[in-house]
Amino acid sequence: MFCPYPSLFDKLARIKSIQTRSSVSSWRPAGRRFPLPLPAGLARSKACRKLMSLTLAAAGFCVALKAEAFPTELPRTGDYDYDAPAPGTYRLPVVKAAADGAVLDSEGRTLRLQELTRGRITVLSFIYTRCASAKACPYATGVLNQLHRLSQNHPLLAKNMRLLSLSFDPDHDTPERMAAYAAWAGGRTNAAEWRFLTTRSQSDLRPILDAYDQAVDRKQNPADATGPLNHTLRVFVIDPAGNIRNIYSSGTLDVRLVLADVKTLLMALPPASPPDRSSIGAAQIPKAD
Repeated sequence: MFCPYPSLFDKLARIKSIQTRSSVSSWRPAGRRFPLPLPAGLARSKACRKLMSLTLAAAGFCVALKAEAFPTELPRTGDYDYDAPAPGTYRLPVVKAAADGAVLDSEGRTLRLQELTRGRITVLSFIYTRCASAKACPYATGVLNQLHRLSQNHPLLAKNMRLLSLSFDPDHDTPERMAAYAAWAGGRTNAAEWRFLTTRSQSDLRPILDAYDQAVDRKQNPADATGPLNHTLRVFVIDPAGNIRNIYSSGTLDVRLVLADVKTLLMALPPASPPDRSSIGAAQIPKAD
């Protein structure tokens, strides 16, 4: 599995040095003066004015991000006993393009998955609602729930992040079933958009699972206490252009890492091309329990 920060798992001793590097979130704009003298006449040129405009826009965006005070310093857990990397101190290379496919939302409307993996930073989780394995679907949904709750107090995160929970059990997870989850999430105000999706049939589902390398098969014992399906845990973070930038498994799905990745992608957005904040309205979801 691709990992942009292998030191977290291979060389934990290097984490402190990573955290001490300067990051965009701690950068201070130098003011209205360029760090080097400008040639005579350049300050009056259109190119210079454009450069100054972009520089100040970038500075303002970074200051806004810092003012958001994203909660990346969440407590360690027994499973993830390390310091998470500071956002902006690493890069997330493109893994591959996020695949498309026909899906249904919780109101039974047909959508293209591509419509929901563009324009914002998307966290996509494959689940099924009958799963009772503690370190699988319930855990993944819990991580998305933490992100959703955190977004309530951080407007930039709420406007620029989208959460998707896509079922790979369409025979049971009908739109009506997914609507119950959407309603549970839907009363939380000022939070990021969170969609609960399924597919019309196994034939619509299979190409999506294949494209995302999501393994699913039926257990020999359908009455198994943890649920009737065997599957791997895979959660994806996707940039606004529709490129997968990281993939998490059960061993790496730490909410602190996901949050740091989301903020790192947010910080890397060009100031002249901010994410589309109005194409898909944020869901209105209940206050956190």
